[in-house]
Amino acid sequence: MTIDITGVPAERIVFSPSPLAELGNAVHVLAEPGHHPGHHAWAAATAAALDPGLADRLLEADFMWRSARSDFLLPARPRETLAEELDDLDRMDDEKFVDTALEISCSALYARGGVPSPLVDEGARRRALDLAAARGPRQAAFVERMLAAPTATRAWIRRLLEDCDEAFFAETWRRVRFQLAADARHKTELMRRKGLAAALADASGALRLEEDGDGTRIVVDKLLEARTSGRALTLLPSAFGRPHLIALYAPGWQPVIMYPAASREVGGTESVETVERRLDALAHPVRMRMCRSLARGPYSTSELADAYGITAPEVSRHLAVLRKAGLLTTRRRGRYVLHQLDFSVVARLGSDFLESVLR
Repeated sequence: MTIDITGVPAERIVFSPSPLAELGNAVHVLAEPGHHPGHHAWAAATAAALDPGLADRLLEADFMWRSARSDFLLPARPRETLAEELDDLDRMDDEKFVDTALEISCSALYARGGVPSPLVDEGARRRALDLAAARGPRQAAFVERMLAAPTATRAWIRRLLEDCDEAFFAETWRRVRFQLAADARHKTELMRRKGLAAALADASGALRLEEDGDGTRIVVDKLLEARTSGRALTLLPSAFGRPHLIALYAPGWQPVIMYPAASREVGGTESVETVERRLDALAHPVRMRMCRSLARGPYSTSELADAYGITAPEVSRHLAVLRKAGLLTTRRRGRYVLHQLDFSVVARLGSDFLESVLR
């Protein structure tokens, strides 16, 4: 996906931690601990200590942060405290708040401008309720309540987030806020000294800057096709984010990117294109069978041709595909060129694929 930042001055590109964004990440980790093996101990201990009533309320509203984050959890103007960021949410009108609360799980029209709100359009309301019903009776009842009484439901959501803060997040935030602030200061200083491209590369290998005659863009390496632009950009470091890299790109919203502060890489070092090329290379049945031999030891082209009953040029073509995908090691022994499967790359492929789709 691309974020057009043509003409955006450097002072409007901000690296800053956000307590609300990090709370959104924390409740996501509780909802989907399998995404975050590095936080398994924290998630298990926090979930075990949760009051049952609070746990039930989190489950009721978890469609706002389980599969992705609703945009209101990614503030474009981060504040020092959670209370200040919740106050900013209170100033948002009901239609915008409900749209962003429901957009991921209860709308098929994210990133389309001019879509009527389910608070005022009957078709959008029915669509939101139908999609919520697919999530289960808890979510269906909650969305129905939100559409019937948005102001009261917003107050309920604020109380839920405040109760999470009191139960577990305040202590967690005290522990991670200095790490996140230091990361944001480092990126800001790097941007000042070496430019935005260096700061983005330091934030994540999945971010890069493109500049040409058509303008300036940030390219986010995700399994996603989307475009957005803005007159400012906010980048939020997260201690709980890995392996996710989240970009807010809805029309009418300032672009926001949330990246894992603890690592320069998201989902390992490989791009989505590289993972796709490797999966394609292994999908061919002949190459799959050849990998059985190549995994057991080094083979020459002629040996593989004899083993599989195909011509040497055919073997060479298959080896070229595997080699281009980075799946082989090659060495020369006398007049023979020997090929072998690169175990480290193949062993990593499953994790690369999983982390790419989670990115």
